[in-house]
Amino acid sequence: YQGGLYPGGSNVRPAAHTAAGLARGRAIVPVDARGAPDPNGKYGLVTIGVSITAGETKALIPVAEAHPEKDPHLVIVNGASAMADAEQVADPTNDYWPALDGFVADAGLSPRQVRLVWIKTTIGSPSTQTLPQNPQELRGYLVEILHTLMEHFPRLSVAYVSTRTYAGYSTTKLNPEPFAYWTGFAVKWLVEGQLNGDPALNFDPARGPVKAPWLSWGPYFWADGLNPRSDGLIWRCEDFHPDGTHVSPLGRAKNVDALMAFFMTDTTAVPWFIDDEAPQRRGWSPA
Repeated sequence: YQGGLYPGGSNVRPAAHTAAGLARGRAIVPVDARGAPDPNGKYGLVTIGVSITAGETKALIPVAEAHPEKDPHLVIVNGASAMADAEQVADPTNDYWPALDGFVADAGLSPRQVRLVWIKTTIGSPSTQTLPQNPQELRGYLVEILHTLMEHFPRLSVAYVSTRTYAGYSTTKLNPEPFAYWTGFAVKWLVEGQLNGDPALNFDPARGPVKAPWLSWGPYFWADGLNPRSDGLIWRCEDFHPDGTHVSPLGRAKNVDALMAFFMTDTTAVPWFIDDEAPQRRGWSPA
């Protein structure tokens, strides 16, 4: 199966898709509870995923809030749950959804103020254990999740989707290798579906009924253990708790660094993450 984040084995987002995402990013402005532009309003980024995602979001929020360049109108909401994997969240009647609505309300946001999501999820203890069937199953769940998100948050505009972290040290059947690596194929095929005009993933009202937000890869977290990626990323035993699945504070810090770097440098994220009135651009330097 062809690698690369995007079609043709490329790791570069197609220019036309980037342009569409940039236009959406620039259109995200502070709004009131009804969704009308308001300089004193706000807009929300909601995270969706499992317990690992919940822990990473919990760590991300204070780091983002402390950064002087973060736009003060942006509210990050931890919508991930240890009790709901992709299969469960794909069910629109699951108890996860009223809980998510509560998380958003508790953060002081209305449904119409949620403009962005970051998704990092997987299938817990997967029963489908072959390639391509396993990532195809996850892709299907992601499509259903996106549809339900659009129902709950009618002005949702942008979704970034990430892979699982390395699971080669896992001592459980929760989501070991190769399933963690295979989440990359699920995300790749999801984004490719939108690029190829899948009506179930259409984000452009000029092309038909809108079924999904604009989609893109978020940070790619997987690396092959101690074998360095081209950017030097490795995963050590100490980056994980004893179960080898959930990241330790060390591992969580790596993923928070990756998220901050992404939000502060990706062309489509800069317009809504960075405060235009920040006195100077310092960028992001990992701890």
